Amino acid sequence: MDWLVPLYPWTKSLHLISVFAWMAGLFYLPRLYVYHMQEPVGSATSETFKVMERRLLRAIMGPAMHAAWLFGLILVFTPGVVSWTAGWWHLKFTAVILMTAMHWYLAITQKKFAADGRPGTERHWRAMNEVPTVLLIVIVVMVIAKPF
Repeated sequence: MDWLVPLYPWTKSLHLISVFAWMAGLFYLPRLYVYHMQEPVGSATSETFKVMERRLLRAIMGPAMHAAWLFGLILVFTPGVVSWTAGWWHLKFTAVILMTAMHWYLAITQKKFAADGRPGTERHWRAMNEVPTVLLIVIVVMVIAKPF
């Protein structure tokens, strides 16, 4: 795997670009759900939200998540990037798994909204809007500060 070492700056750059795009969607989609909850089923605005949610999820969030995982795994296998005896990467990896679970939860919910369902409440979606922020804080602290 030594051939990955000279590619490290490019891999890390592509990983961060992918993560930024994925996070933008994870911040925005729950907010769209808050606004969607306020609109009556069948209204023109509700139909617009359906299109926005689908496009955000399929055209931006999905590809960005897959790219973040791909480049992240390449980084993990790049010699010298991860110290397998350190504990920080366990928590970081757990937070990434939870972020992925959040993505899939939002994707399942998008299908319910598309079928004119109204899953959850406005309050629920306002709370869900904060989950990616908390996970992002954990991930960044683990990767940058490596506290343990």
